Amino acid sequence: MPSESSVAMVASAIRAEAGRRQAGERLPSTREFVRTLGVSPVTVSRALASLVSEGVVVTRPGEGSFVAARSGGGAGQAADFSWQTLALGERRTSASGVLVSLEEPPPGEIPLASGYLHLSLLPVRALAAAVARAARRPDAWERPPVTGIGGLRAWFARSAGGQADAADVIVTPGAQGALAAAFRALVPAGEALLVESPTYPGALAVAASAGIRTVPVPVDSDGIRPDALARAFAATGARAAYCQPTFHNPTGAVLSGERRPQVLAVAAAAGAFVIEDDYGRYLAHERPAPPPLIAEDTDGRVVHLTSLTKPASPSLRVGALIARGPVAERLRDIRVVDDFFVSRPLQEAALELVSSPAWPRHLASLARALATRRAALAAALQQRIPQFTVPVLPRGGVCLWVRMPGHLADDRLARMAARHGAVISPGRSFYPAEPPGSFIRLSFAAAARPEDLHEGVRRLALALPAA
Repeated sequence: MPSESSVAMVASAIRAEAGRRQAGERLPSTREFVRTLGVSPVTVSRALASLVSEGVVVTRPGEGSFVAARSGGGAGQAADFSWQTLALGERRTSASGVLVSLEEPPPGEIPLASGYLHLSLLPVRALAAAVARAARRPDAWERPPVTGIGGLRAWFARSAGGQADAADVIVTPGAQGALAAAFRALVPAGEALLVESPTYPGALAVAASAGIRTVPVPVDSDGIRPDALARAFAATGARAAYCQPTFHNPTGAVLSGERRPQVLAVAAAAGAFVIEDDYGRYLAHERPAPPPLIAEDTDGRVVHLTSLTKPASPSLRVGALIARGPVAERLRDIRVVDDFFVSRPLQEAALELVSSPAWPRHLASLARALATRRAALAAALQQRIPQFTVPVLPRGGVCLWVRMPGHLADDRLARMAARHGAVISPGRSFYPAEPPGSFIRLSFAAAARPEDLHEGVRRLALALPAA
């Protein structure tokens, strides 16, 4: 069976061919594409089917494939959308910092920006088996409870530990939806939210979309600094702080054992919540991740969010919010208003996956693979670009946070690296304010093989003179 990447490559070639022809003009035959592109007829057929669904190509049985008519506002005239400028008003939402890690790189480029695992690292067989078992359940297509099916909620509660139980869990469509609900529930528009600096760009985008002001709190090798957090609470009157205590994105830092109770005490003194983003719990390398912060929470101070998306599959959009007290009702109401509930078959499949013997085997295999890739990327940087340094060698997660000499501009380097076939994340998108130095984030999870990481760094090195 052809791989998705080969189908995408052929589809790209046929799309380019269609772009050079007039609407209605006949495209080369399948046999000709097979010969010129060096692929199988099945791959060409799947690529054509994809382009038909996009409206790029039309097929006529017995005649062949043709360039579809271009949509538009008439003969040679583009539609006038200028009226929308006034109607839309000021722009508050930008996904630019997130899209760099979501977009598929062009064929031949080395992806060092994506936070998702390469297909070879996913538990594909276990997922297929879980979906098949879930589909056979007699209640698989019934409407689920709005907060999620009981078995999955109980599993998330056990994973969090502490005083949480199934009644405290709300199943969400991944962590991003959970993040949006938590921010909106705890921080009114126009008010301040304390965030680590640097931090996850998706969190900054969610806050901006909700009209929330983000106030940076510095992070070092032991995680967020409690002294700076206390000063930020006092200066802003904020009632919530967002942090990633485990395998912080992007630095990889883990909140130290000494600081964990200090962070909770600082939040308690301010009468504030702590929003704990536990995205990396199942991405540990050599040893298990430390317990989440919510496990030490005794008074409902922590709103915890997690997801199965990172360790299982980008398409397994299943996560959880865990909260205790009145805030849990507010979070539930927001989630229900937004999208009612998460698809029951997806929840059942997730429960089947994490309840199977294949799940711990996958996590153990994934840990070894990520450790190997982390070492390969760090070694390649040391060998080819020794002037780049890694302040924290992470014990989990999927990326390295790399400090560059001050004269190098991260955004310019990203553009030049792309020209050499390497996709990287400029560090400035991880900061809520001006960055204190020049950084880039390099992912070691999305490349097809560890050897590709060496090639990616080689291409990055080639971009340096131009940057």
